[in-house]
Amino acid sequence: MSEDAKENEFVLRPINCELNQLSMPDGSAMLMQGDTAVVAGVYGPVEPKPQKMIYDKAFVEVSYTPIKGPAKVDDRMTEMYIKETCEAAIIVTFHPATAICINIQEVEDSGGLLACIINAACLALINAAVPMKFTIAAVCCMIQENTDNIILDPNNNQLEDARAEFTYAFDSMNKDVICCHTVGQFTEAEFFETMDKCKQASQHIFDFYRNLVKKYANVI
Repeated sequence: MSEDAKENEFVLRPINCELNQLSMPDGSAMLMQGDTAVVAGVYGPVEPKPQKMIYDKAFVEVSYTPIKGPAKVDDRMTEMYIKETCEAAIIVTFHPATAICINIQEVEDSGGLLACIINAACLALINAAVPMKFTIAAVCCMIQENTDNIILDPNNNQLEDARAEFTYAFDSMNKDVICCHTVGQFTEAEFFETMDKCKQASQHIFDFYRNLVKKYANVI
């Protein structure tokens, strides 16, 4: 395999992001990965509702709004993935008896929506200066039905030929898996192969975070 082929193997769709585009939240991010786009807003730490107050740590609340219609059961599962992933990164003991609210609005789903949502939520948390143990980078991939090829960051057209789809989220410290979502049938070997490819590709996301924060730090 040539060097160019090796390099292209881990190339993701183009990523664009704007921070501070929303005036009301403490931090916000409008993120596009390819044609998939979401808006994330973070409020907090704020005073929680009495029934959600935890006296020794902050309560993390996530609200996800799909582009069409009311939230469905699958959308509640998406909220759970976002909550548990972000909660693992946030230093919740820094702000006990408070709430950190993460609101996600889907704008366009062209494949890899969950990965885009997690990355947008992480950027909004960074923008809101919420204390975090590490940042999170999520990458989506698929296994093609007939060829068994692994395709990173597929779009909807490519996903039509998918035998299995994977979304992994990694921490910036040790590249450990924080979140994993799978759909379809696959072998154990394929699971670890896709995880390894996504782990290597996650460095592109972390580099993007670093360059974006540098850009906005200069503006501030």
